[in-house]
Amino acid sequence: MKVLPFTIPVPHDRTIIVLEEVLPHFYTYLHRHAEVQITWIQKGEGTLLAGNSMHAFKDGEIYLIGANLPHLFKSDPAYFQPDSGLEVQTVTIFFNPSGKLAALFSLPEMKSAGTFVEQSQNGFKVPDGSYTDIAERIANIQQASGAVQLSLFIEILNSLSINTAMEPLASGNYTHSMTDPEGMRIAAVYNYIMQNYNNVLSLNEVAMQAHLTPTAFCRYFKKHTRHTFVHFVNKIRVNEACKMLVNGSPDSIAAIAYSCGFNSITNFNHVFKQLTGVSPRDYVNSYSKTVE
Repeated sequence: MKVLPFTIPVPHDRTIIVLEEVLPHFYTYLHRHAEVQITWIQKGEGTLLAGNSMHAFKDGEIYLIGANLPHLFKSDPAYFQPDSGLEVQTVTIFFNPSGKLAALFSLPEMKSAGTFVEQSQNGFKVPDGSYTDIAERIANIQQASGAVQLSLFIEILNSLSINTAMEPLASGNYTHSMTDPEGMRIAAVYNYIMQNYNNVLSLNEVAMQAHLTPTAFCRYFKKHTRHTFVHFVNKIRVNEACKMLVNGSPDSIAAIAYSCGFNSITNFNHVFKQLTGVSPRDYVNSYSKTVE
């Protein structure tokens, strides 16, 4: 399964690529590429896996994915239901800072923007307060061409580089030193977990995806993700539960717990509080207060 690396088609007459997509759901495999990407999610909800971290995403959010950062925008399960009528819509800017743009970033006037790009390997989420400005800039870049498009691209980089509220995606200790074979192996594991988190997941069956013994797999997984297998699975399950809780799911908290793969409400409550700092009920109540 050739998941990593992922090749972006680069036109010979362009240094940046602007891609608009309207699809039933996002690309379903963990992947990476040499290009940095700035993705504006116009429509779509799910989980973003970036390096060793995961985040819930929704309409109207903008993310910067660093060069060679393994990532996956996983659409919510509803998007994969037959005749769901759902779709995702994004506008993404791709650029390779080490390719044709390397000369641009070497200019003294581009020092700040160049430093920002170098420091963006772990990715960023654009803060909600900056969404309108950055979304408008992306739309302008999408509609422009030639030198105008390039100048607008420089402007958006400058705007992002001076934004002190940018939220990192992957943790600071995440390492990108992963060979392609290793990348494909960990991608196979990630993909299997992401597709089966709501079922009973045994260490043996997940280790088989990496063609390793359970003991060797535990060491391998911790080395490349900085998480134990159990902690990683719990984070995915709690992340999915959080989305269901705040989206007004008609299911009870217990039903949500079981649908996300937990085998008991007691275990769910314990793990949920351990990862979020609050109980599921308090989480719902606190969210309700923020939207009143």
